[in-house]
Amino acid sequence: MATPSADHRPDEGTQETRHVDATTVEGLIRARLSAALGGFRGSMETALPTVAFVVAWVWQHEVRPAVYAAAAVAAVLLLVRLVMRQTPRYVLSAAVATAIAAFFALRSGRAQDAFLPGILASIGWGLLALLSVVGRWPLVGFLVAAGDPRIQEDPLGWRRDRGLVRVCQRLTLVLVGLYAVRVAVMLPMYFAGEVALLGIAKIVLGWPAYLAAVAVMGLILVRGRTELDLPVTGVEDRPAGRAQAEVTPEDAPGARPD
Repeated sequence: MATPSADHRPDEGTQETRHVDATTVEGLIRARLSAALGGFRGSMETALPTVAFVVAWVWQHEVRPAVYAAAAVAAVLLLVRLVMRQTPRYVLSAAVATAIAAFFALRSGRAQDAFLPGILASIGWGLLALLSVVGRWPLVGFLVAAGDPRIQEDPLGWRRDRGLVRVCQRLTLVLVGLYAVRVAVMLPMYFAGEVALLGIAKIVLGWPAYLAAVAVMGLILVRGRTELDLPVTGVEDRPAGRAQAEVTPEDAPGARPD
């Protein structure tokens, strides 16, 4: 069998699809979450500007060179994506986060303030996720809906499936726990001015911690067998009564989200 050439290998920007089994709420969510998440390369693109910032600060103990180092790394990563004609969305998100962090650090002159936006964001997202569970509008439900081809026609259709809402509530509580851990670890470091430890914590509590949260979600999804109450968009009936949800190659496990 011939292998595709390098010029024709699918990347994050292609529209080629694969099929993933989806016969229950849990199976559907696994497919939809894969459509909203990224992978290792994107996590590296997010972490490298932070690494550059911390290394430069430890070396010179000056905020401005550290900010310049982080910005330079983000610019190089963006250039690589553009040269390879791949989607730059993950690099752009890292670049925006780097710019916001740089603004805080340069304005105050304190290196630890570069990590303050991330801490505040974790507090905000954690509270929002918790409120979404209490109000039965779980955040994970919107991630699931994002993988539905008809989201523009019926963006809130997922809420009519009670089983789907219940499962999404449990999964959203996992995110609440993740945000709580981030704040509990990083906030004391921020007040103590531990810049190097903040950099390490940001990286460890970024993609690795998110993988751990996804693993917990996976256990919930694998063990559950909640029946779907509503027809699923983007799935096809199979002879044995099973269905297939289409996801793109970037959506497969090991691909990065934003």
